[in-house]
Amino acid sequence: MARPSLENGAQVVLERAALQHLLDALRQRGYRVVGPTVRENAVVFDEVARLEDLPIGWTDEQGAGTYRLKKQSDKTRFGAVVLSVDGVASEKTAGPSGQTIFGYATGPQSLKKFLHPAEICVWKAKRRGRGFEPQTTGADVSKLALFGVRACDLQTIAVLDRVLMNGGHADSAYKARREKVFVVAVNCARAGGTCFCASMKTGPKATHGFDLAMTEVLDGKRHYFVVEVGSKAGAAVLSGLPHAPAQKAEREAAARVVTEAAQQMGRQLDVAGIKELLYRNYEHPRWDDVAARCLTCGNCTMVCPTCFCNTIEDATDIAGTEARRVRKWDSCFTLAFTYTHFGNIRMSPRSRYRQWLTHKLGWWVDQFDMFGCVGCGRCIAWCPAKIDLTEEVSKVVASG
Repeated sequence: MARPSLENGAQVVLERAALQHLLDALRQRGYRVVGPTVRENAVVFDEVARLEDLPIGWTDEQGAGTYRLKKQSDKTRFGAVVLSVDGVASEKTAGPSGQTIFGYATGPQSLKKFLHPAEICVWKAKRRGRGFEPQTTGADVSKLALFGVRACDLQTIAVLDRVLMNGGHADSAYKARREKVFVVAVNCARAGGTCFCASMKTGPKATHGFDLAMTEVLDGKRHYFVVEVGSKAGAAVLSGLPHAPAQKAEREAAARVVTEAAQQMGRQLDVAGIKELLYRNYEHPRWDDVAARCLTCGNCTMVCPTCFCNTIEDATDIAGTEARRVRKWDSCFTLAFTYTHFGNIRMSPRSRYRQWLTHKLGWWVDQFDMFGCVGCGRCIAWCPAKIDLTEEVSKVVASG
């Protein structure tokens, strides 16, 4: 069978076994491969080398303040399409076990920790006589392959690129990491209970920002991936793998997987005119209602893939021989975040939650011409008070 032309947009098929070849090819090209794996009862991003490192047979249940990981059952079809001979979907169990590799929605971690780490030493020096001598910080800027990236997290990268790299004041640490990243996306086969990416137009299908994008399909006999080429780098990696042109039935099967996921969204958010509606409701009584429940713990900002705020801390060791300046993630929910020479600006939970939500869906548009929310739903699942961003917005804007 003739190999297809691997131009941008070309679609080919990789059988399940070839996924290991893809992992190997990335590692052989010098990439550190980071992908989804199971750690401490959650799907998190960590270094992966083998197919068995991926969350095979696992799925999740998510709701407001709820995240549970569980094994897939033999009778569950996690968005996978089962095809008959004529290409029509049947109702039988997908495959011998019905287990997929990417049968979960999203985990608590986003890609932010790899591109905009929680802690970076930006400067350090050692004492030399009566002064200090600057030292290299040794930042890790190795080649990184992000494997199994969802569409919402692709939008995360686009947002962080706009804020930290493509604006008037580029973050050199972010830029150094970002320029060495290879992205293998995975289109969602199922949506979680807190997902609302479809209404944000950020998923469940990957449409930009990837080198390769895969859709997982089970047809009762075969377990394969329809792979779309997104860049020359992606085509180069794919060219060395065993693949075949995606046939019409295979492409249609992949399309149905994504369509089913879009129909499973657990939440939705109407963003039409949302910025102006929030601005008009700055004193809405709903802000008091959410303030009565909000713990100001900052969980939402820690799991949010686009929150990039940070603080700077200076310290010396106990002997006074080394000085360090460290940049750390910070949250607009902490009192210290707005501390100035005359005190804290946002003392109340009301003002802090309003600031966070209005920034994501309002001021962010003014600043960066895009929303700061990607519809991943992590802030809903990981809020101990079960505060739902989509619900709060709907209540605030209901009065118009």
